[in-house]
Order: sequence, then structure tokens, then C-alpha cells
Amino acid sequence: MTSEDAPRTVGRPRDAQIDAAITAAAMELVREVGYLGVTLGEVAKRAGTSRPAIYRRYSGRAELILAAIEAHLEPPTAPDDGCTLCGIEESLTIFLSMFRTIAPEVFTTLYSECARDPMLRERYVRVAIEPSRRAVRTTLRRAVDRGHLREDVDIELLLDIIASLTHYRVLTGEHLSNVEAEQVVTVLLRGAAVDYDELLAHSMELERAQHATEPRLAEPHSFCWPQPGAADPPREDGGP
Repeated sequence: MTSEDAPRTVGRPRDAQIDAAITAAAMELVREVGYLGVTLGEVAKRAGTSRPAIYRRYSGRAELILAAIEAHLEPPTAPDDGCTLCGIEESLTIFLSMFRTIAPEVFTTLYSECARDPMLRERYVRVAIEPSRRAVRTTLRRAVDRGHLREDVDIELLLDIIASLTHYRVLTGEHLSNVEAEQVVTVLLRGAAVDYDELLAHSMELERAQHATEPRLAEPHSFCWPQPGAADPPREDGGP
């Protein structure tokens, strides 16, 4: 009997190399054919192992793909370059980057399978949502500590708003564009910032200084945010 066929405790990998080969093959396959195109037989073939070896590690396709995502996507880090507004804008792209790495269809169908199982649903949140929340939470708390966001701001609610909007667009088959992401930041910070206009002016000043010292390395952000004191654009329906 080989080590691969030896009895073992369910869910605990026996061989780290085989485990890595399985998740690498699963990630490669899901990027090529989407979630619904993934079969455990093809994953086993690419990983150089067997279907029973996969089932000894994972309950099925959903758990395998979650493990592959967790193993092969780098956990995001909280940006901090001294510019609160820039950091919060970059924090939103942290949520976006997870869902831009893999096609929206993968998350849509993956979540539909995980939603029926409480343990898989919890795993989905831990793998696909929580890493981004942790990084953005750190950035928002720094902004509060610096006096740029109000002390009474509900950070967890802000995180829910950002994450739910991003995830909603993914589940409907679309991604937020960079322009839309910046507009979201503007809407949120007009309510959460101590002084939004001062925050925006500070951000622009830092960017101009950086661009002046490193013109080839630092291009100014293409922010769609309005200038301090500028009026909101008129609505198409003629309303206020």
C-alpha cells in the first residue's frame, strides 16, 4: 500500500506536494473553463493524482475551489502612504481586485453552491470577503485615529456597504469600474469625513508634491472627485 492509499483522517492532507498540486490544477482549470467546467477528474489528471485523493481532502468541487482561491490569491495589505483619501480609495480597489482576478461567473456559481451549506457559506465569506475587510478595516481605523473620519463612524457598517456593493455587482455579472469606485468613495466620505473638502485638498497637495519629485514614477490619480467647494453635477431628471 502506498502512502497515497493509506488510511487517514478525513480533511487533513497527507502530502503537502499533492495538496499544492491539486489546488494549483483547480485554480488553473477554473480560470480556463469557469466554475461549472471544473471536474474533479480533470483536476486529478492535471495534478497527477486520483479522484479518491481529492475526495479525501475535500467534500466536493465547491470546497476544492475555495481552497484553491485561498492558496493562490495573495492576502491584501492595508495601504498607508500618509494620504487618507488615497488610502481609502485604494482600499476599495482591494475589494475589487479579488473579483477582478477571477471571472464573476465563478463567484456567482460558487456562492450558489456554498449558500446551501452553512459550513461552506462560512468558508466562502472567510476566503472571498474577510481578507479584504481586514485590510480596509485597518485603513479606516487609521483615518479615525488621524482625525480625518468622525469618531462616531460605524466602521463595520462602512465595510458592509463597500463589500456588499462590490459583491452584488459581481453576482450580477459586472465589475465596478475605477470611476464608479471613486464615486462610491466620494459618497461615503461626504458623510463620514470630519471635513471632506480639507481631506480632498490634503490629498491633492500630497499627490502634486509626489509627482513633482518623481515625475516618471508617480502619475497623479485620475480622481473623479469634485474639487473642494464644487457643487454636485446637475441631475439628468432636473431634480435638486
